[in-house]
Amino acid sequence: MKIRNGFVLRVVGGESVVVPVGEMSKKFHGMINLNETGAFLWKFFTAEHTVEEGVQALLAEYEVEEELARKDVETFVNTILENGFAE
Repeated sequence: MKIRNGFVLRVVGGESVVVPVGEMSKKFHGMINLNETGAFLWKFFTAEHTVEEGVQALLAEYEVEEELARKDVETFVNTILENGFAE
């Protein structure tokens, strides 16, 4: 999975938000608020990676149990795919 071009991650007032740019701004109006884990995964998935690679990256970055890391990555990936933010 890879985040679709046309979105950029910005930090605004200490909050991580994703905003559409270019052609994508005509299709998607608004911003996506991300927590710390979501921002990490967004950055990670700007390049092509598998869910398993995302789990391993999360485990390397945070002190978290593998089961929770897997759940978080799967939820993130499913949400991104369902909303058309990935290819």
